[in-house]
Amino acid sequence: MARSTSKKNKCSRGLQSPISRKKLHSSTDFGHRNYSLYINRVLKEVIPQRGISSHTLDIMNTLINDIFERISMEACSVMCFRNRCTLTLEDIQKAVYLLLPEKLAKYAVTFGSEAVQRYVQS
Repeated sequence: MARSTSKKNKCSRGLQSPISRKKLHSSTDFGHRNYSLYINRVLKEVIPQRGISSHTLDIMNTLINDIFERISMEACSVMCFRNRCTLTLEDIQKAVYLLLPEKLAKYAVTFGSEAVQRYVQS
């Protein structure tokens, strides 16, 4: 019986990642995270007297998961384009600049970098 030949990714090193070996059990479909708690916390910080409906919360959660998936896929393609096997900060920043409009990307990178700095210092 003939084997199918497929081009292996240079970065995979032929090992199966722990994530692909086991099933992800999450509260939403396809292993996406649920950011409802965080959305509510941010909303209460910005506008304490307002609430959000569960349908709107689901839409926001889907939006966040979609943007996260797009950025991660673009960052992975930037990483492979640069012939590297490690995802770096620069790859993620370039992916954000490629996907988001100019001004929004600038703010996203600035606030994201500040958040990482605060996390590292704490």
